[in-house]
Amino acid sequence: MVQTPSKPLTLEEFLELPETTPASEYLDGDIVQKPMPQGKHSLLQRELSFAITLALKPERTAQAFPELRCTFGGRSIVPDISVFLTPRIPRDPNGQVANSFDIAPDWIIEILSPHQSQTKVIRNIFHGLDHGTQMGWLLDPDESFIFVYGADKSVQGFEAAEVVLPVPAFAAALQLKVGEVFAWLQA
Repeated sequence: MVQTPSKPLTLEEFLELPETTPASEYLDGDIVQKPMPQGKHSLLQRELSFAITLALKPERTAQAFPELRCTFGGRSIVPDISVFLTPRIPRDPNGQVANSFDIAPDWIIEILSPHQSQTKVIRNIFHGLDHGTQMGWLLDPDESFIFVYGADKSVQGFEAAEVVLPVPAFAAALQLKVGEVFAWLQA
């Protein structure tokens, strides 16, 4: 849903608004509320976050953050999963993880929900790639298909169950096959 305020809000004004459920994003002056996650989306988001954490946390390589607001390049987006290299994770004065992330994720993962615009999701992935994101994934659970976007905005599509999915170089410890990802939906 696109909300058009009577007077266009700046990014700073948008960030002062109360959070919505589901989250709203600020995209080139428009406020767009994400669709409410449903079963397939929620399960894939949980399992993928867990798999990334298991693979990358032991060496403190990176962290996966589900539904984290990331504000950069004039937009404020909430990817389904944002992965940040550990040294890039913003910290507060006490050394703890900060509440505000004003940088692009190193890896953006989106899971398409029913009735969600694939184009809007891809635009957010491209925005990240324009601002330093190394890779973007778009999972389509209804089609059992995964699009992988490289830093150069090249796109590859994967649906064969036995194919190991490409990951950013820092995530080489994560070896996931397409079939494994969609098998999570059999839970």
